[in-house]
Amino acid sequence: MSIINKSLKDLLPLSFSSTPAVSIRKENKVWVATSMLIHYLESFTDSLVVTEKDEKPIGVIGGKDIIENILKNPSSDFFDNVTVEQIADDNLVIFSEQTILKDLLEKWKQTRRAFSIIPNTLGGYSAISARKMLEIGANCVTDLTISELAKKEVITFEKGDTINGIIDLMLEKNTRKLLLKNTNYFISDRLLLQSVAQEFDFFRNTKFLELRVEESLKFEEAKKISKNLNLAELSKIMYSMLHPYVVYQDQVVTPWDICMALQSDRMEFLG
Repeated sequence: MSIINKSLKDLLPLSFSSTPAVSIRKENKVWVATSMLIHYLESFTDSLVVTEKDEKPIGVIGGKDIIENILKNPSSDFFDNVTVEQIADDNLVIFSEQTILKDLLEKWKQTRRAFSIIPNTLGGYSAISARKMLEIGANCVTDLTISELAKKEVITFEKGDTINGIIDLMLEKNTRKLLLKNTNYFISDRLLLQSVAQEFDFFRNTKFLELRVEESLKFEEAKKISKNLNLAELSKIMYSMLHPYVVYQDQVVTPWDICMALQSDRMEFLG
């Protein structure tokens, strides 16, 4: 049976509510959110839930929300004095365990953010992100392969590019990862924020945006795959990666691509 009309509870019977939503108070400054996202992006969840003092969720904030505002205010003032509430996205999507996968993915396509929350039995909220979709993909049976995924432009950068140019490119192409030209090394919004926080002290002592990439960012290596794996095998590999990103021939594959592939009627659930 195709998975698209199955509920989250059916597809994730043991773990649909096992990932607690990571929250941040709306009055916290942006530097606090940045420090938290360094540890959580991709490896645990894709965004932070913004809450009122009574823990009521009112919005969401992720790497993109921060880097696009860096261009507007590239100074320590942005991190030290702007609050999370001022830049958060108030379009926080709350689903239930009975939400079907089709509705979840349709909403994510509209928001371009692979993140939602669901109420849990503890009175709080759990996160549903792209990493959960990798878990679903890993438990499917399919003959759909990497080469059949929709071809997309591979967005590349060069070592001599400036940070300003890199951020512009990420926002223009609506991507969180860029591949170093003619290699399988990449940079991401998480690596950018990590450098801002740990190497450049939230812009307190440097003009970060004018620096070249090779002077200011560490690169990570994408996993290179030579075999045209099916999507279940690929999902298993990506689920085991701390920061999933795969290169196959002239393609790059991210968790977002797996999310979109789950809409295929060739993805059947084992459970």
